[in-house]
Amino acid sequence: MLKKPLLVLFFALLPFAAQAQSESQLVEKYAGLAGSEANARILVTGLRDGEDFKIGSTSFDPPTGKMGNGNVNIALALAQESLPENPSPEQLKAALMGTSAKPGILAQRADGQGWGQIAQSMGIKLGEVMRSPKAQENVAARPERPLRAEKPERFERPERPAKPERAERPGR
Repeated sequence: MLKKPLLVLFFALLPFAAQAQSESQLVEKYAGLAGSEANARILVTGLRDGEDFKIGSTSFDPPTGKMGNGNVNIALALAQESLPENPSPEQLKAALMGTSAKPGILAQRADGQGWGQIAQSMGIKLGEVMRSPKAQENVAARPERPLRAEKPERFERPERPAKPERAERPGR
């Protein structure tokens, strides 16, 4: 009898545990981009909630509204790819929100562009940015495939002998 309520409670709280883990992974992954783990937490939370936030004295106003962990990950990965190693909050804001001369990643997303289109406009291939480091290690460690042997040459079919012409039937 007690098992059923516990199972219901477990499955009800499971999405919250997964969200916290994913959000913490994003914070850990982008701490270098944001300058510190505390700044990364503010950045990830602000983008997820779609609310204004500040990193240092720089204010961010995400034009996209609320974003999921996957969208936050892609946006920050593209920003990280386009910025120097330790960007200032102003450089990060310019990459994400844009400037008057060039729209940022989130501004393009808010205009309805897909992630692939945004990456292409930056001269980046989205697949290369989002590929996990483990996948790159596996590709590097994979032995090279041997070259295929060439297919043997097909022999020409011998020509068929010509059919003899039919004789005309008399009476036709």
